Amino acid sequence: MIHQPLTPPDDFEAPGSSEGFYAEVVHLMAESGIPFLLSGTYALSCYTGIIRPTKDVDVFAKAGDALRMLSFFKERGFDVQIVDDRWLARVTRGEQFVDIITNMPTSATHVTDEWFKEAPEAVLFETKVHLVPPTQFVWSKIYVQDRYRYDGADVTHMFLKRSEDIDWRQLISSMELHWEVLLTAVLNFRFIYPSERHLIPRWVMDELLERLGAQLEMPSAGKRVCRGRIFSPRDYQIDVAEWGFSEAVGNLEENYATHG
Repeated sequence: MIHQPLTPPDDFEAPGSSEGFYAEVVHLMAESGIPFLLSGTYALSCYTGIIRPTKDVDVFAKAGDALRMLSFFKERGFDVQIVDDRWLARVTRGEQFVDIITNMPTSATHVTDEWFKEAPEAVLFETKVHLVPPTQFVWSKIYVQDRYRYDGADVTHMFLKRSEDIDWRQLISSMELHWEVLLTAVLNFRFIYPSERHLIPRWVMDELLERLGAQLEMPSAGKRVCRGRIFSPRDYQIDVAEWGFSEAVGNLEENYATHG
């Protein structure tokens, strides 16, 4: 558990005039009393010290609270937008926007009360906020594997910098149906940081490899299924449209990778 409030590096700044808008929105969100969690580039910076440009601010909220948040900002003269009822809303001003995310669109990773239980405190734009906890941060990033947006490096850097703060049992439980995705991320980490392999608990490797061993003894699946659209709806469209594979999930929004 993280006990000390976190802050981005001193030289982390939003681009151009956007910082004033972000600061105003974050301050009002905190003032509203509606629960939300900061994610995206700002959270990554707080956790790892990585500095990189960002085009927006991402916050996570439960679906009902997201609606309350939109009403709160609309009453104060902001433009609001429901981009996709299934997962994404926005508070906007001109070209500037803050995303309010309730669910990852390809993996049914929706925000619940559990996300808020041990959410670490941070200070952003002189406002106290709470971050998406490391476990849920990894969970929300690990499925973003699109031709134009790949968050694998964010997952790897979280393993490197925050391994002790990740609830590995909860992460495995959350990814029970997709344990191979977690195994792939862990193997990537081991390859990228051979000297830091000890940061992944041994029992995690044992558990995932035991599942792999058991799977290798099983017969092939009877139905041709493509789960690629969990990662990227557009990149694996041909598999279900022309090559005869069944969809692993329902209809998906192809622009899911546009948020920050």
